[in-house]
Amino acid sequence: MNLPQRPLGSSHVMITKTGFGAWAIGGGGWAFGWGPQNDAVSLATMRHALKLGVNWIDTAAVYRLGHSEEVVGRLLRERPPSDRPMARDELLKPDSIRRECDALLRRLGVERIDLYQFHWP
Repeated sequence: MNLPQRPLGSSHVMITKTGFGAWAIGGGGWAFGWGPQNDAVSLATMRHALKLGVNWIDTAAVYRLGHSEEVVGRLLRERPPSDRPMARDELLKPDSIRRECDALLRRLGVERIDLYQFHWP
């Protein structure tokens, strides 16, 4: 399946117009959780999205205090670097960027972050 793509900002990076939002895969047990989730089902759902052509995943440290990122990291580690979707994270406080980036890299199990986007700057 060929999903429509567009350039990311003024870059030459092409991303699908539809991405995979990983908020729900963080699971329940916190104020903004979507209820209990099964990590194996979450992984299968992300694999399916990638198979359909999605090439980026939206995740954030706040999604159950990093659990969403850990699940996305499991997906990334099972794929060669050249076949990984972009993963992005968001933060709201400038003084926490370095600390949160280090934690994100650790949870995702990667050496770089493809896109770091702010929803609410």
